[in-house]
Amino acid sequence: MPGRVEPLCLPLVLRQEMRMPLGTLSRIARRSPLVPTALVLMLTGCQGLPNTPLSDDPAEDPMSGAPPVSRGLDADSLSRLLVAELAGQRGDYARATRGFLDVAERYDSPPLAERATLAARFSEDAGLLEEAARRWQTLAPESDSPARLLSSLALQRGDWNTALMQRLAAISRGAQEELTGFVESALEAGADPAPLLATMREHLASRQETRHDSELATALLEAAAGNRVAAEQRLSRLAQVDPALPELWQIRARLALEANAPSQARSAARRGLAVSPGDPRLMLLLARAEIQLGDIATAEATTDALLDDHGDNPELRLGLARLFLEEEHLPPARRLLLPLVSDDATPPLALMLLGAIAEEEGEVDNALLYYRQVPEGEQFLTARLGAARMLIEDDRLLDARAFLRLERLRHEAYRSELVSLEVELLDEAGLEEQADALLDSVLSRHPNDEQLRYQRAMRAFADGDLAAMEADLRHIIETDPDNANALNALGYTLADVNLEGRLEEAQQLIERAHALAPDNPAILDSLGWVHYRRGDPEAALPWLERAWSAMPDQEIAAHLIEVLWVLDDKARARDLLDEARQRFESRPQIDQLLQRYPDLGASGGNE
Repeated sequence: MPGRVEPLCLPLVLRQEMRMPLGTLSRIARRSPLVPTALVLMLTGCQGLPNTPLSDDPAEDPMSGAPPVSRGLDADSLSRLLVAELAGQRGDYARATRGFLDVAERYDSPPLAERATLAARFSEDAGLLEEAARRWQTLAPESDSPARLLSSLALQRGDWNTALMQRLAAISRGAQEELTGFVESALEAGADPAPLLATMREHLASRQETRHDSELATALLEAAAGNRVAAEQRLSRLAQVDPALPELWQIRARLALEANAPSQARSAARRGLAVSPGDPRLMLLLARAEIQLGDIATAEATTDALLDDHGDNPELRLGLARLFLEEEHLPPARRLLLPLVSDDATPPLALMLLGAIAEEEGEVDNALLYYRQVPEGEQFLTARLGAARMLIEDDRLLDARAFLRLERLRHEAYRSELVSLEVELLDEAGLEEQADALLDSVLSRHPNDEQLRYQRAMRAFADGDLAAMEADLRHIIETDPDNANALNALGYTLADVNLEGRLEEAQQLIERAHALAPDNPAILDSLGWVHYRRGDPEAALPWLERAWSAMPDQEIAAHLIEVLWVLDDKARARDLLDEARQRFESRPQIDQLLQRYPDLGASGGNE
């Protein structure tokens, strides 16, 4: 695929946020956890992930904390240890690790396995580090250190269940491992609750005495898995045993809010505050419940108390303002945000939110003032896009274009992005000729602007003008021979349109792109597709499978389905077709494929 033939000039996240009024902001906020994570971390500190005792400072001697090796070695083992020590001193940590592991396995020595793990930490080889840590754990099953390290490595690769099992094993040995925060982090990261719940239930069934933290974590997983009745029953039993547990009431309040029961949430939060006055999580939950109940005055009193108790800082004010914005209560949110504007370093997000509030209330010029104050950085383009779109929707197209032109003069580093933004807004307004004229004008003054030339090439492709597209992409490649996107886009296009006598050239272009960006899924897809176009579906298949695995996309799916079908793997082709139909609401390439191969959809599931 050519990198993407849809509008390419703006990042996807920016195109998703092209409208900034409160309706969008409140929907974004509702997809966040019930208590914003940033607020929780700010008020209570991070408790979810384990700390590793190993230093990250490369200036430190990685062996300085390792246990000494002093006795019990034969000549061969001593030689291997000396080689490993010298390798570590030279920075060859992989060789040092292997040497220490060899001798550790020979003598079943936990200190040597620990030494190997310390060396592997500096090898930048995650697989080697895990191998050493597992050997260390095997030789020292009662030690918590290798378990913590293995848990951390599992988290890094997203294997939450393995990380949980390592924590539970440490608890079984008597270690104090926190589970509720771990489960909260896992659920927030999108982990599947079912395997975690099965692991927790197995753990609870194997223990005569159960920690309250284990019960709370299990209740969270039960609720996340859709079994709220079981979660409530578990929490009710725990409330009878230990009603003075603040975390119990935090979870009950959270679950009540998730169930759209703010009255119950308020009652639970108040019960918790009775046993733990001033607890910031409970106060946040109480404020949210009060907001959902429409008791704004009480909610404002609660948020004011949080500011008094935990420091009036910008991050906390922003988080509290978002609580009100989620339910579209604009005045209290504005009241929280306005003091930040007088600060010497106003947070960009505060300006964005104040602009959105003003826009929602019809104060276009006031909103424009806020948007244009957002400094260069992460929020810069989103602010300019919001301002320009707002002016266009207020029937002030000329003002929107003048605003963007002025911003290009004020912020030269963002010239290309701002032009791209204006082109897309003109397209949306049905003014394609003006968009083309803008691109042509800017490129006449800045002919080597790769972003704008690439955008013009993609517009030409969409209009069916392949000659113009190729001319622009050739220009980019001539001035920047290592531009993988341009190489891939041109190669893929030549392959896809199947121009006579140019498939070999297409493959050469795509292979050059692949050498520059070997893991880019769009380029992997192009490699597969050009092999297929050249009549070699067997060679195409592994490339397309890699592309699909790296980036599930309807265009890649269409290519892979077609190759599978041609290779007579009809069952797998139809399975992938069913998956694509369920996954992608818009799937033009797959629809075109079905027109070419009507038998493919004959028994492939429902549309």
